[in-house]
Amino acid sequence: MLVLGLDPGTATTGYGLVRQLGDGSLEAVAFGVITTKPVDSMPDRLKQIYLGISALLDRYQPDAAAVEQLFFGKNITTAITVAQGRGVILLALANAGLPIREYKPSQIKQAIAGYGNAPKPQMQDMVRALLGLEDIPRPDDAADALAVAITDIHSSQYERLMD
Repeated sequence: MLVLGLDPGTATTGYGLVRQLGDGSLEAVAFGVITTKPVDSMPDRLKQIYLGISALLDRYQPDAAAVEQLFFGKNITTAITVAQGRGVILLALANAGLPIREYKPSQIKQAIAGYGNAPKPQMQDMVRALLGLEDIPRPDDAADALAVAITDIHSSQYERLMD
């Protein structure tokens, strides 16, 4: 099973593709970021995100996708722009006909580190360890996206066991 994990943003959208192998181990297939320029108009930035996600879907043909749910504190303007980016991500995934799951940040932290308030460095090191990587994936958005994909694989596996 190959899962595309996504960490939405309008400036930077992290992506990570994780495959569960026959023995249950996990393999990082690809990870990185889709970036847009702040000088570009919002419609152009959203189009770049959509095209970037579509290109990933065409290239890797994942079996499922998982997206981090929106979490924001006091900055409503940032939340609105991230929500717009998240919307085009969900549209690209839906157009591809992929099963889509969404996870709250606390759910991802719980699944990866065993603690819903785990700090970012702990999360990044756990992602490195779970995927058998020598170094922590960079940039941070890519590591976050890999964590989303790992969470989905573990959650899907648990649900299959419970059926």
